[in-house]
Amino acid sequence: MPPMNYRAYVAELIGTATLTLSVLVTLSSGLALATPVAAGLTLALFVYTIGPISGSHINPAVTVGLWSIAKIKTDEAIKYILSQVVGAFLALQLVSLLGLNIANVSAVDSLAVGVAEALGAFFLVFGICSVVYGKVSDVASGIVIGGSLLLGITAAASFSNGVLNPAVAIGIGSVSLTYLLAPLVGGVAAAKLYTWLIK
Repeated sequence: MPPMNYRAYVAELIGTATLTLSVLVTLSSGLALATPVAAGLTLALFVYTIGPISGSHINPAVTVGLWSIAKIKTDEAIKYILSQVVGAFLALQLVSLLGLNIANVSAVDSLAVGVAEALGAFFLVFGICSVVYGKVSDVASGIVIGGSLLLGITAAASFSNGVLNPAVAIGIGSVSLTYLLAPLVGGVAAAKLYTWLIK
C-alpha cells in the first residue's frame, strides 16, 4: 500500500479553509465584485504556494473533473475531497465563533442556479486543464487559474451566488443539491471537453 500523502491533504484543507473564509466574508459584504476578486486572488496565491504539494485543487469540482480524465486516482480523489470538506467546515466554525454574519445560499435552488453554477465551474476547470496539460507556463499558472475562477464567479453571479465549489457551499451552510452537484457536472464537462480538444 502506498504511503498516505499527508502533506497534500493538509495543504488542501488549509487552502479550502482559506478560500471558504474569503467567500464567507465577501458574500456578507454586499459588494458585487468582492467575492470573485477575493476568491480569484486566494486561489492564485495557493496555486503558487501549495500547487507543488497537492496541485491546489481546493474544490471538489476540480478534483472530480481531474479524476474523470484520470489525472488523479480514485482513492486520492476521495481523500482530497474529504480534506476539502473538513477545511470548509473548520472555516464555518471559525466564522461562527467570531460572530460574523454568514451568507445564506441554502434557500436558493432552481434550474437557473444549477446552470449558472455548472457554467462557472466549467470556466474554472477549463482554465485549470490548460495548466494540467502544460499549455501554460508555471509562472503564469496562478494568474490563469485565479482568473478562471474570477471569470466563473462573475459569469454565475447574476443567477447564483457564484459559489462553484461544493466544499465552500457546505462551509457556508448550504444543503442545496444544486450547489453541491452542479459544479461537479460543470467540472467533468470542462475536463472532458478540454481533453478532447487537445487530443
